[in-house]
Amino acid sequence: QVHVVESGGGLVQAGGSLRLSCAASGRTFSTYAAGWFRQAPGKEREFVAAINWSGGSSYYADSVKGRFTISRDNAKNTVYLQMNSLKPEDTAVYYCNADRSSITSVRAGRGPYWGQGTQVTVSS
Repeated sequence: QVHVVESGGGLVQAGGSLRLSCAASGRTFSTYAAGWFRQAPGKEREFVAAINWSGGSSYYADSVKGRFTISRDNAKNTVYLQMNSLKPEDTAVYYCNADRSSITSVRAGRGPYWGQGTQVTVSS
């Protein structure tokens, strides 16, 4: 069983940066794929980025490529999302998703472990 908690959200001006963290409990989190999703008001939850258990493979939505970077520190049981050049359309609640081993499951949002979300607001 893994429990994930997101943090790092906040209010930032367009063009600014934020780093989100997804901290996980459980000694085996280093074997889990993880990813980030976001949901804006009135919209469906959408995929943002995912990373495999080792950090050797990562995937991004086209809308964030070149601006966002996903990484992980398995010694700290934490996955990060570095967000640069933020735009107002990045405003959303950001969620962490995790699945043991399967990055395919995470990319589809089917990982069984979700956090409570962290709010990111980008002002113009």
